[in-house]
Order: sequence, then C-alpha cells, then structure tokens
Amino acid sequence: MDLRSRLNETLKTAMREKQAARLSTLRLINAAIKDREIDMRGEGEDAGSVTDEMILSILGKMVKQRQESARAYEEGGRLELAENEREEIRVIEEFLPKQLSDKEVETAVSKAIDEVGASSIRDMGKVMGALKSKYTGRMDFGAVGPMVKARLA
Repeated sequence: MDLRSRLNETLKTAMREKQAARLSTLRLINAAIKDREIDMRGEGEDAGSVTDEMILSILGKMVKQRQESARAYEEGGRLELAENEREEIRVIEEFLPKQLSDKEVETAVSKAIDEVGASSIRDMGKVMGALKSKYTGRMDFGAVGPMVKARLA
C-alpha cells in the first residue's frame, strides 16, 4: 500500500473512532500534500504524480516545523502548546520510515563519499544528493550536512 493510501485509511479510522487531535493532524498532512499538487499543476507537471518520496519530504518538513514551534513555545513558557506540537509530531512520524542511528548515519556518509569519489568540499553537493536519493525521511540532512563538510574539509 502506498503512503497516500495509508494516510487516507488512517484518516478514515480516526474519523470513525472520533480521535479529534489525530484527525486534525492527518487533515493537515493531506492539506500539505494537496498544496504540493497545486504547486505541481502551476508548474505544468502532472499533479497525480506526487510520489512517496515527495510525501516523505513534506512529512519531514512538517516534523521540523513542529519541533521548532515546540522549542519556541517552551521558551515562552507555553508548555501546553509545546505538548500539542509534540503530539502532532508523533502522528506525523507514524508515516516516516525508522530514523537511522548515529552510527548508521556515519556509515551511510562514508559510503556515499566513497561512491561518488568525493575528495574535496566541492563534491559536497554530489554526496548530499546521493544521500538524499537513498535516505529521504530516514536522516536529518540539517545535521548530516556539517558532518559531510567536516569529512571533506
């Protein structure tokens, strides 16, 4: 079952079981996917071609946004809002693949550097491209970028 179908089935289940908070988050996910489809139509692409990789990318961005919001709410003393953000993160993460451990990330970075034959910082884009093609949704590229840069420097 593709990711889109899984999302829709989970949405229907949440409706049947009257899980309001979960349903709200699932609707936000669907809205973000529909926004991407609209953007694709505007660019002249086939809107029906939103791939699982695109959806994973959207979900990853949504998690990152909510993590930043939760941090901001905590700093502002709004703990109940921070907890709401964390609950949304838990729902979104159900659809993301298991995150790689630190050791697995290091191994993947080393492997990607070897595969593309990277030897200097100029090859960083190639390494990041190789990692993104294989590990979208499974690692935090914001944290991986400095690691790749350090290895190539």
